[in-house]
Amino acid sequence: MSERKKLLQVIDLKLHFPIYGGLLRRQVGAVKAVDGVTFDIFEGETLGIVGESGCGKSTAGRAVLRLYETTAGSILIDGVDIATLSQEELRKKRPAMQMVFQDPQASLNPRMTVAGIIGEPLDEHTNWPRAKKLERIYELMDAVGLNRDFANRYPHAFSGGQRQRIGIARALALNPRFIVCDEPIAALDVSIQAQVVNLLEELQEQFGLTYMFISHDLSMVRHIADRVAVMYLGKIVELAPVSRLYDHPAHPYTEALLSAVPEPDPSLERRKDRIVLQGDVPSPANPPKGCNFCTRCPKVMDICRETEPVTVEVAPGHFAACHLIPQTAGQTGGAEVEHNQTRIQQGEVV
Repeated sequence: MSERKKLLQVIDLKLHFPIYGGLLRRQVGAVKAVDGVTFDIFEGETLGIVGESGCGKSTAGRAVLRLYETTAGSILIDGVDIATLSQEELRKKRPAMQMVFQDPQASLNPRMTVAGIIGEPLDEHTNWPRAKKLERIYELMDAVGLNRDFANRYPHAFSGGQRQRIGIARALALNPRFIVCDEPIAALDVSIQAQVVNLLEELQEQFGLTYMFISHDLSMVRHIADRVAVMYLGKIVELAPVSRLYDHPAHPYTEALLSAVPEPDPSLERRKDRIVLQGDVPSPANPPKGCNFCTRCPKVMDICRETEPVTVEVAPGHFAACHLIPQTAGQTGGAEVEHNQTRIQQGEVV
């Protein structure tokens, strides 16, 4: 089997928003929204990004597309570092990378018709005649399950799910290879969420798309993602294939997140141990010394408050940053790794 090609490589990405204060409005600090994030996404893959509100998921997604100017780090799409491109060069790259936004009502212009919204990328990046553009708009409406007769209606005439379909059609207009889905189902009714996720999966298969799927709904991420990255306070604390992460979480924060996922079977729900984290998430303007999670971790040790943990490979393709994990985890045999995992989950220091 040939090795899969990496479509996106993010290396030590940082995005700090400056804080100004005093009479002279000098910079007195920075909000470290994304603070040294590294990950890859392979062609045709869906990488899920999860974490609680304010952990930097959406900011990371926007930074990857250069919707925000990055503070440091590299963003390679097909080997080209878009973090260093000028605005003119970046514009030429835009057709290959698009975004589906969280709120379908806020992301659509209320003064434009559906045909105008979906056709806007074509107006900006192509010089096609009007008839060809209209044909493409109808093709996209068919692809996302919208009636062609609605092409001249305005966004207020549609439901939330239909508006999100309009946003998806707009993102597909220029045949992108990579799409950032920023909580695309968060603003929708539960009955509509499954339809939108199924649509995204069908479009991925049909057009060979690669997704970065940002969400705080872990059960939905388990359904759609191939691998999952867990973020906390601007950093990735764990990254693993989806089945591995849900069955063998290595980081205490991941364990806490998974314990909060509702279990449909009442008998299993009663047996499940819920991990309730104490305190609030620290401010990204003043993160704690050492491990970012040390102020809330139920398994905290003295070293956690002093030294930032390095990311180690717990098992093939499974990475985590925690002092509970032995530094040699990547070199140990599979059986020993599993044994260490069991001991970690029982609260032992290995």
